[in-house]
Order: sequence, then C-alpha cells, then structure tokens
Amino acid sequence: MIAMIVLSVIVTTFAFWVLGVHKRLLNARKRIKTAFSQIDMQFKRRYALIPNLVEIAQGYMKHEREVLETIIIALNEAVAANAMAAAHPLVGMAVQHLAASEDRLTITLGRMFAIADACPELQANVSMQRLTEELNDAENKIAFARQAYNDSVLQYNQDMLHFPGPAIANMFGFHAAELMQASTLDLSLLQAVTAA
Repeated sequence: MIAMIVLSVIVTTFAFWVLGVHKRLLNARKRIKTAFSQIDMQFKRRYALIPNLVEIAQGYMKHEREVLETIIIALNEAVAANAMAAAHPLVGMAVQHLAASEDRLTITLGRMFAIADACPELQANVSMQRLTEELNDAENKIAFARQAYNDSVLQYNQDMLHFPGPAIANMFGFHAAELMQASTLDLSLLQAVTAA
C-alpha cells in the first residue's frame, strides 16, 4: 500500500513537472508570436511609406525609372513574405524568406537614396524630407522590434534545450524558432536627405 502511494506521488509529481515545462514552452511560443506582431506592425507602417516616397521621387528621377520599379517589385515581395511570416512566425523558412525579402527591399531603397543624395531638388522637397524622417523612425522601430523578437526566440530555444525540454518538445511537437537577421537601411543616407 505504501509503495502504491509513493508511486502515485512520484507519477503525479512527474506529470505536474512535464505539464509545467509544457506550459513554459507554450508561453515562450506565445511571446514569440506577440513579438512578431510588433515587427509586423512596423513593417506595415514602413510599407505604407514607400509608395509615397517612390511617387515623389518619380518627379525628380525620371531617368532612374528602373530603380523605382525595382523598389515596387521588392516592396510587393516583402509584403507577401511578411504576410506569410505573420501567419507562421515560428516557421523558420517563412522568417528566413521575410529576412531575405527585407534585405532586397533595403538594398533597393539604398540605391534610391544614393541617387536622391545627388539630386538637390529632391532633397529640398518638404514631403520627401518628412517621409524620409518617418521611414527613419520606422527603421529604428523595426530594429527594436526585431531585437525583442530575437530575444524571445533565444529564450524559447534555450528552454527547449535544457532538460527535460528536448524530450517534452519532441513529445508535444515543439520546434526551434528562427532568429530574424535582416540588414537595416543605411540610416546615413536617410540623414543626408533629411539634413539637406
């Protein structure tokens, strides 16, 4: 009888321990989703600014139409990748695709700002200066949100690595999350445009 009581206490303790680790992993996964929603919100804010920048720049950069078209293509790709990653923030391939799309968008925006830097009329445009400042602010907020997301991912992945995390993760279908590593727009280009 005593052996049955001891055994039931051990089994009950083990079950609560497993459930506690499972709950910790669920909460960590929820923090990742919440952190990604902040990135998603900032990306959407950035995406809304870019068409306006392109529209203003078109009037001054008629001979650079290819650069402006490339920005729109990269923007559309980034918007689609962001929608996929927002729907599945724990799927590594979705996050990697978003990071790669953001890199391409950042590179094309960098080209536009490099060309705009050589165009004093565009630099003097008040609307362009305002949008550039807003884009700069969005870039800073994206970097902050990305860091919060990556911190959540690191904590989640560490929780999965510490015993009994791996066993419970396998038992309940948890998988490691992917860090978001994307370049940021060269803020010196933005500052050069806004300072002029």
